[in-house]
Amino acid sequence: MAQLFSRGANAFARSSLIVGISLAVGTLLLAMKLDRSPAQTDEGVVLAQPVPFSHDHHTAVLGISCGYCHTSVEKSAFAGLPPTQTCMNCHKQIWKDSPMLEPVRASFRDNEPIQWNRVYDLPDFVYFNHSIHVAKGVGCETCHGPVNEMPLLYQAVSLQMNWCLDCHRNPEKYVRPKDEVYNMDWEWDPSLDPIEEGLKLVQEYDIKPQDTCSTCHR
Repeated sequence: MAQLFSRGANAFARSSLIVGISLAVGTLLLAMKLDRSPAQTDEGVVLAQPVPFSHDHHTAVLGISCGYCHTSVEKSAFAGLPPTQTCMNCHKQIWKDSPMLEPVRASFRDNEPIQWNRVYDLPDFVYFNHSIHVAKGVGCETCHGPVNEMPLLYQAVSLQMNWCLDCHRNPEKYVRPKDEVYNMDWEWDPSLDPIEEGLKLVQEYDIKPQDTCSTCHR
């Protein structure tokens, strides 16, 4: 009976298996990398807005605190967007004729809110409460990045679950004194051990973060 397979058939079969498994693993790793890339998470992406609001000008240059515009950040799940009246408190006098600010003036005249494009937009199945994080000494900069250096606001972090879990499982790396929550330039004194000081604050503020599914998915 004639031989059905050549002498190299076994080597070919082994090579095919190796190539097939390598392609499958490579495809999986590529998919995981893509899922964590800015193309998927929108990290670093600047969205077009009705008015090109400059956070760095209002915070770093003018010294306006985050809480002046985001008035509900200490008492609500949502930080809140300022009503047009808040903008007009200054812009009735400053840049009051600027063409760039016409949408703000129109909003005030017509009593119609400005339709801002939301930069930090969590899925509907994710629950996040701003007030509890602020109350426990988590700074604005921790999640929102160096807002005081952003001419146009962008999402500074991935907002993926592993990013949230790192903070919940290691809060000492992220907590700060409560009176420094709004300070974008705050850092621990170089003479201090940040982790040791963070652990002290975790105990002082009675921080007991949860990492069960129901904590964020409700």
